[in-house]
Amino acid sequence: MSELLVDHSDNGVVWVTFNQPDRRNAMTDAMTRRWSETMAELAGDKTVRCVVVTGAGSAFSAGGDLSWIAGGADASVPDLRDRMLTFYRTWLSVTNLEVPTIAAVNGAAVGAGLCVALACDLVYAADDAKLLAPFTSLGLHPGMAATYLLPRAGGARLAREMLLTGRVLTGTEAASEGLINRSFAGNELRAAVHEIATKVATTAPIAAKLTKVALNRDHHDLEAALRWEALAQPVTMASADMLEGLSAHRERRVPKFTGS
Repeated sequence: MSELLVDHSDNGVVWVTFNQPDRRNAMTDAMTRRWSETMAELAGDKTVRCVVVTGAGSAFSAGGDLSWIAGGADASVPDLRDRMLTFYRTWLSVTNLEVPTIAAVNGAAVGAGLCVALACDLVYAADDAKLLAPFTSLGLHPGMAATYLLPRAGGARLAREMLLTGRVLTGTEAASEGLINRSFAGNELRAAVHEIATKVATTAPIAAKLTKVALNRDHHDLEAALRWEALAQPVTMASADMLEGLSAHRERRVPKFTGS
């Protein structure tokens, strides 16, 4: 059984599915290696327009493999640091993809699994999915950039509550708190995310990629945003896709963007 399923669609949407349902899609060594290979493959594939990450079975991901974590107890701090940095960077390589990414949280997203979901550009969850980061209850400091991703997504106070008290959010609560974009009934999640991913995939690729860069830059003030946009917008204005977009608008038809 492959640790990951990778399904390409004709419209450029790629679904990447954690496929260890009997282990609640915990991040084993084998899955980690396959994830690294998959992210590298997707980064080099010019036909990809949007990547969706989800889980098989009842969980999105239970996070790091606890037997793997416990097995490092006898290692030195420098060795553990190197090991964990490699693990974090491998899984967070999803942030290096130029195309928009979506997490479809179908079930429990725990610890590092939640962090990978929050590292995606858009996050949608089943209403009854459980989102939690129980690091301290396991005797661990948070990892996988949890102390960055949770405050950035849901605000400092919610992040403190989740990381210090172990608060568990349902998908519905996570949407209400602003931690994720929206939640859907479990049996509607995949279809809803497919529709959203299709909308993303039909936008102009150059414009979408540059918009993603802009949103990730965290402009420190208005002038910084203006300077970036004054560089990035002319790039799209010089593209064939902009001419196609304007023509489609005038002709009241769906544009056919090529990424040129």
